Amino acid sequence: MRPQKIGLILTGGGSRAAYQVGVLKAIAEFTPHGARSPFAIICGTSAGALNAATLAINAGNFRKGVKYLLNVWKNFHVAEVYRSDFVGVLRNTSRGLAGLILSSFGINRLNHVSLLDNAPLVELLEQTLPCEKIQESIDSGVLHALSITASGYGSGHSVTFYQGVEGIQPWRRARRLGVPTRIGIQHLLASAAIPFIFPAVHIHREHFGDGSMRQLSPISSALHLGADRVLVVGMGSGGNADAESARSRIDEYPSLAQIAGHALDSIFLDSMEVDLERLRRINRTVSMIPEDIRPGINLRHVDVLVISPSQPLEKIAERHLRGLPWTIRLLLRAVGVMRRRGANLVSYLLFEKTYCRALIDLGYQDAMKRKEEIVAFLGQGAHQSSDNNLPQ
Repeated sequence: MRPQKIGLILTGGGSRAAYQVGVLKAIAEFTPHGARSPFAIICGTSAGALNAATLAINAGNFRKGVKYLLNVWKNFHVAEVYRSDFVGVLRNTSRGLAGLILSSFGINRLNHVSLLDNAPLVELLEQTLPCEKIQESIDSGVLHALSITASGYGSGHSVTFYQGVEGIQPWRRARRLGVPTRIGIQHLLASAAIPFIFPAVHIHREHFGDGSMRQLSPISSALHLGADRVLVVGMGSGGNADAESARSRIDEYPSLAQIAGHALDSIFLDSMEVDLERLRRINRTVSMIPEDIRPGINLRHVDVLVISPSQPLEKIAERHLRGLPWTIRLLLRAVGVMRRRGANLVSYLLFEKTYCRALIDLGYQDAMKRKEEIVAFLGQGAHQSSDNNLPQ
């Protein structure tokens, strides 16, 4: 009997993806030093694509890949992701306004226009992520496949770019398809291009934006690539602290930031919740089908484990708003971020080490509380080493 392939799904969420690194830190402590990645299939979307590519490059040594991610995310500054200097912010904002005005006269000047200029992120990825090593991981047998999902603005399709072993067949479903390719920096940038916030990226024949848009079935890519079991690290707002207040009367008209934050939640969170519900329903259906009939139907049971924040991430972001550069605070103040209920938007943009470290710690603690469950899911008798060399 062949060993089961475990898939890892890292979802989107901008700076919220720091939470994933905390979960991965805990998992790394459950694995022996020098061990390969426990995940044969790695699927990333949006900011999760950056983490996924790093793990794929370092699939031969899981702890090494996680250690690298920890070093990056624990020391992040906004200026490493998007321009926050006065000249850069002014230039980008002016270009955006000019583009909107000219477009109203039928002159298309909206190319590359976005709220923020992510040129620093482009430079960071080009300097630090040797994507050619993805194929080395595949050829050495430590990685079965890596996928990066982006959304085509022209076709409206959710496109999963994948790189893996020979024999993986492309797929086409309603509004989504899988395309084999050599994954590069452009795929990561496209997948992480939050709409209106970061510019779209041109790949082949069309422009692509954040992969979480129109991603109707986030888990399906891992299954198409051959995963038998799936670990999902989600970005949903945890806890029920706001359940009562969310239902109370709110007369204040929503700010642009509140509306944008609500829209981003819909993009990043809703599809995964719906897909998980669908998968669990299919699992229940399969469980009721006699064993001797199952081989003849196109359904199978897929074990899934979900790790998601136990606390609302927007509440953590509120405590770290002042960590943003003054130029970005001024820009975001104009759209209502500093007003009540405006912090949800900034929870996606706060690439500052104090906030990222808080999310890493939350992810680590959430995963450690479920250590036995995770170890059992991974199917290994690993334990936390007393010789742990991961940064704290």
